Amino acid sequence: MKSQILVKRYTQGLINSVKDETEFAALHRELSAFWELLNAHKKLMETLFNRFLPTSRKKQIAQELLASTPAGTKSVRFLLLLVEKGRLELLPELIQALPEAWNEEKGVHTYEVASVVPLSDDQGKKLKEKLEHLGKRPVVLKYRIDRELVGGLLIKRKSMVYDISIKGSLLKLKEKIIEG
Repeated sequence: MKSQILVKRYTQGLINSVKDETEFAALHRELSAFWELLNAHKKLMETLFNRFLPTSRKKQIAQELLASTPAGTKSVRFLLLLVEKGRLELLPELIQALPEAWNEEKGVHTYEVASVVPLSDDQGKKLKEKLEHLGKRPVVLKYRIDRELVGGLLIKRKSMVYDISIKGSLLKLKEKIIEG
């Protein structure tokens, strides 16, 4: 729970510092590239995550590493802040949360759509149009496959859930039967 709060705070702070789509895309790309670099060099990652290594040494290592990359000033400052605060392990979650936070900042809602089988282009288009009409805002849909749904859809946006799946209907029926 604490990490989710921290991710939200860092993400929002970073989003607030971004001027436009071009800068956001560059920032997201640079942060992702740094994380991929760490993943490719496990010893380096272990060193930067080592709680016994002084923060000043970790920061020096990160600065040397970042000097060899094409990362921009904002990315470098942000990554060094994470190192300094001992929060570099949040980077993958931050990278994942950034696009949705950016969309929300621009007034675009992001919905996660789960289905048993992939939706056709036409189905996806109709669903997007319906959600845009209901919310009176543009939307972005993120799809995932969930074989446990049996059929139908599970649509989530933040804490709001539209469960129009067979599994959800069966669970509601079970609750009604139990209640009597």
